[in-house]
Amino acid sequence: MIEHEARELLTQLKSNDKNAINGLYEAYSRRLFNFAFSYLKTEEDSLDVVQDVFISLWKKRYDLNEDTNLEAYLFTVTKNSVISIFRKKISEKGYLEHLRQVAVLFHNDNEEQCNYQSLSEKIQELVARLPEHRKRIFQMSKEKGLSNKAIAEELKISVKTVEDHMTKARRFIKEHLTEHGFIAILFYELFV
Repeated sequence: MIEHEARELLTQLKSNDKNAINGLYEAYSRRLFNFAFSYLKTEEDSLDVVQDVFISLWKKRYDLNEDTNLEAYLFTVTKNSVISIFRKKISEKGYLEHLRQVAVLFHNDNEEQCNYQSLSEKIQELVARLPEHRKRIFQMSKEKGLSNKAIAEELKISVKTVEDHMTKARRFIKEHLTEHGFIAILFYELFV
């Protein structure tokens, strides 16, 4: 879709023109479906994602700026929906192993093939590079499963300090995983 056509549809969308949402659906739904399907590997989930994306677009139409890049917006919402589905399914029996296999087998022209073991090792390397106090707090949270409050009590620090260290640790790890692509970030969000 040409940029000026997308802007025109966005203007119409903000004016409650339902034809605009139909035009956007026709222009983007197939690509969004293919994007979601490349990760989810099921038609049903991928169709649900596309439907949710356009429902979200309609609900948030007034919040969009005139200069919003609709394509980037739609693909970001799709990516977030895919991550939400992975999070929901993570609790289903056997899905964790399936997701690991998908992560290992997944291949995209823009990303290198992903390997569960190497990602796990990379994350451990990054955790080791954290400042000592931050590393300890991160490990207490992620490896021992302690709550922020329990960590704060054990270390005799405030909950806010624990939250600050966890935020900085997560940011550091995510920033250093970006070179491994979307799957690495997804892996981190789901398994760490």
